[in-house]
Amino acid sequence: MAIVIWILSLLPIAATLLPFIRSGRSWIRVWDYPRLQLAIWLAGTAALQLVVLTPAAETLALLAVTVACLAWQIWRIYPYTPLARLQVQPARKDDPADTVGVLIANVLRTNREAPRLLERVAAIDPDLVLALETDAWWDAQIAPLAGRYPHSVRHPLENTYGMHLFSRLELREVRLQYRVEPGIPSIAARLRLRSGAEVDLHCLHPEPPVPGADADERDAELLIVGREVAASRRPAIVCGDLNDVAWSRTTRLFQRISGLLDPRVGRGLYATFHARYWFARWPLDHLFHDASFALCRLELLDPIGSDHFPIYVRLVHDPSVAARHEAPSADAGDHREADERIAEGTD
Repeated sequence: MAIVIWILSLLPIAATLLPFIRSGRSWIRVWDYPRLQLAIWLAGTAALQLVVLTPAAETLALLAVTVACLAWQIWRIYPYTPLARLQVQPARKDDPADTVGVLIANVLRTNREAPRLLERVAAIDPDLVLALETDAWWDAQIAPLAGRYPHSVRHPLENTYGMHLFSRLELREVRLQYRVEPGIPSIAARLRLRSGAEVDLHCLHPEPPVPGADADERDAELLIVGREVAASRRPAIVCGDLNDVAWSRTTRLFQRISGLLDPRVGRGLYATFHARYWFARWPLDHLFHDASFALCRLELLDPIGSDHFPIYVRLVHDPSVAARHEAPSADAGDHREADERIAEGTD
């Protein structure tokens, strides 16, 4: 029994320590994802150690390391709980002229329950619909949305990286880009609100760290977009399935480089993946925005047959709220790290 407990304890300890290695290897970076699950595992093994193991120097050392790893995991996920301070302030007004509602849905290319997505769109009535993993079949199924959304970007692909963007608001200077990897597009456009204000919109779906594909390219794409946002003087929204969790080193660096805010902070995890397994969920689909927006609504929607839950975010553009926000900022070390990661990912 003691050997079993040692093994059960050392496994989550190793998974906690691996992400400290500065590497894009998928077998390292994948452990950024299940921090909540690792925290529960560590708490359970700590309890077993106290109950079963005989007090001795080595068992006390194991307990100390286990508790330290547990504290680290809790520290990382704490900002994404209702106990933390809000990063995005709730809206004081909800004037349709200044609001924009975005529905993000990774549909799962092999999913054949398209009517469920159309039902969600009809019920929520968002200003923008971003559908990811769309292929030719999905293009045909969601084509009726074009009747309700006069502006669209339709780019079906068979490699799980197709993208469809439907917008009720005017889209200008639309660019379909392959920033880092062939076959993995992103959308950049200038979104015109009903008030006339213009917003830089970036829609992303980079490749996740999986066997055969490391995280370097994903990291580079996020940081390139972060720098584009920082260089622009317009308000900005970055959204999509980023294939990264909110608490990872890369996403936090992206926020500091871009200065964008995360409406999840202080509200909850809003875990969008995996929709079918309650015990293995983490937030992969995101919307970040600059300090001139406040939050009207943030909601995880009912499943649509995909492995992702859709998520809906409604914002109001209110420049006066910027004074109530504390936007992340980058220092010289952050910019050096971003340079390195962009170089590694684009090589």
